[in-house]
This record gives sequence, structure tokens and C-alpha cells, in this order.
Amino acid sequence: MKIAILGTRGIPNHYGGFEQYAELLSVYLVKEGFEVTVYNSHDHPYRERTYKGVQIKHIYDPEKKIGTAGQFLYDLGCIMDIRKQNFDIVYQLGYTSSAVFNFLIPNRVTLVTNMDGLEWKRSKYSSKVQRFLRYSEKLAVKHADQLIADSYGIKAYLDEKYGCNSFYSAYTADIPGAYSVSYPERLALEPGQYNLLIARMEPENNVEMIIRAHTDLPGQQLILVGGTGTPFGKIMVERYGAYPNIRFVQGIYDKDEINSLRHFSRLYFHGHSVGGTNPSLLEAMACGCNILAHNNIFNKSVLESDALYFSDEKELQALIMGDHDAFFEKSRKNNIVKIETQFSEDHMFSLLKEKLIDCVS
Repeated sequence: MKIAILGTRGIPNHYGGFEQYAELLSVYLVKEGFEVTVYNSHDHPYRERTYKGVQIKHIYDPEKKIGTAGQFLYDLGCIMDIRKQNFDIVYQLGYTSSAVFNFLIPNRVTLVTNMDGLEWKRSKYSSKVQRFLRYSEKLAVKHADQLIADSYGIKAYLDEKYGCNSFYSAYTADIPGAYSVSYPERLALEPGQYNLLIARMEPENNVEMIIRAHTDLPGQQLILVGGTGTPFGKIMVERYGAYPNIRFVQGIYDKDEINSLRHFSRLYFHGHSVGGTNPSLLEAMACGCNILAHNNIFNKSVLESDALYFSDEKELQALIMGDHDAFFEKSRKNNIVKIETQFSEDHMFSLLKEKLIDCVS
């Protein structure tokens, strides 16, 4: 079976969740005997034509030159190339800039779309863009032969709103083999003496709420890992960069390094509020982090009772200053069991593989 994966900047991962997912899934499917092609942006740092058996197609991506419109042109370029190929399945990650072109995908191809989160809820978008994203969501549902929901919260939303039967398939994570204190020490961090947030600098990730909860707590050091080049990221640095206990660190993509930072943190914050199952959250669970999460259905469907939840700055401050050692000792173990059973690569990808086979049978 020939499968194309599009909707990311490409593999290996140098950016975020969908890229990491595409990398892991494509390599897994190749090992299972599938022929897999992943579409990469032309300026992706990996220049080879194959990656661990996965075929790589580089398509011109003008996003850096012309901004958001470039995403649409990149997706259009990928789809136009797909029309020349002989794929059985096109696995589309996201829909925001590609759904308007889905009518160009040949009818002989089975289109499987991973819907990601509720993109139209992101406040960084204007009301006009939010209306477009709602429209794009409808188009994605209309043209897809199978919808994939990466959380039970997203599945419930899709099935209720559109009367469909989406397939639940979340991201995966592995338990790291070892951790090294040398990684936090490189950043002059003492194990157990810093709090950690790993996220894109976007309002919906409640970055500012988490920062503000620390500004009145000078004894609590907060490390923020994520690119600050976005407009919101620049605002956060301008507002809070001078606080001695608030420290911005750019994206870290070395798995050993980022996992060690997670493992040796005192508290780990997950403020995401509009997406599905976030891979960074699963990795925090796998690393045995003490997790404080924003109180919403997406996070609760993953963490269940094995996290402390906050809805506002005051709640978060109280949790930061509280003594929760007994709770975290239990929750860390429970979350690791979840990773080993519910969110392991073998478990999640084997179910998805069978679904993909079923889609074309």
C-alpha cells in the first residue's frame, strides 16, 4: 500500500507536534511494509530524499517570504504533486490551509484527515479568519473518507456536530531509557529547583497566565521552552523578560536534552486549551513529571485524575505553593502506566494501521 503524508513542514522533526507525529508514524508504517512518502518544505534542513526508509518529497514553500498565504501555496503544491502519483491513501495532518484544495485530490485516492484541534477557537485569529477556519473545517469533513480525532474530546465534538464516526488515534510516547543532569546543568539549572513550560508561544496555551502566576513568587523559577519569534512570543519577552525568575529558552529538539529537562523539573505546566492530545504532554507523562494542567476536556481525557488542574492565576499560584508530594508520587506512576499501555507506539499505531487498511479494503 502506498501512503502519502502531508500537512507538515516535514521530517525529521524540527518544529512541533505534527512533524513529530509524521516522523514516528511514517517510520513505523515503513517497518510494517507500507510504501510511505512524506511531503517536506523545500527549505527543510534535512535535504536527503529518504529518511529511515521513508520517501521524502520537497515542495516549494514560500511561507517565509510571504507569510500565511505561503502555507496555502505549499499545500496546493503538495496536492498538485499527489495528482501525478499513484497513492492509495493520502493522510492529511490538519486542514486549515489544505481543505480548500481537497477537491483536487483524485477520487481514486482514499483521503484520511487528522483534524487536530479546534483551530477556529484560537484568539490569535481575527473574526474573519475564524469564520474561514469554520468553513475550512466543514470542507475537511465533507471531502474526507475517514476523519481521525487525536483525543476523545475532539472525537465527541466531530461526531456530534457532523454526525460522523471519527476514529480515535492519539499521539504516542516512549519511556526514556535514561536521564542526565548534565542537560539542566548546561542551562545553570539545579534539578528539582525549577518549573517548566514547553509550548508554542500562543494565547490558547495560557502562557501568560502561567508566567503571571510566577511574577509574585520570586522563589519559583519558571523556564519557558519554545520559540519567541511569534508576535505573542515577542510580547511575552517584552513584558516579562526582565523578571529574574522568568527565563525564556528557544525550542529544544534533542530528545535526550528535553526529556532530561522535563524529568528534573519541580513542576511541569500544560496550559493547552483548544487542541487535542498534545505530544508534549504525553512526553511529560513519560518522563515522570509532576503535572499541573489547564482544566479542560482535552487535558482531562488524557490525564484523568493524575494531574492537578487550574482555571485561573489564583488557583495556579495556590497549587504552585502547595505541598503535593504524596499526590505526585502516585500520579507519576499512573501516568507512566498510561504511556506504556494506552499511548505506546505499538498499541496506537497498530490500531491506526488496521484502520488504514480497512479504509481501502
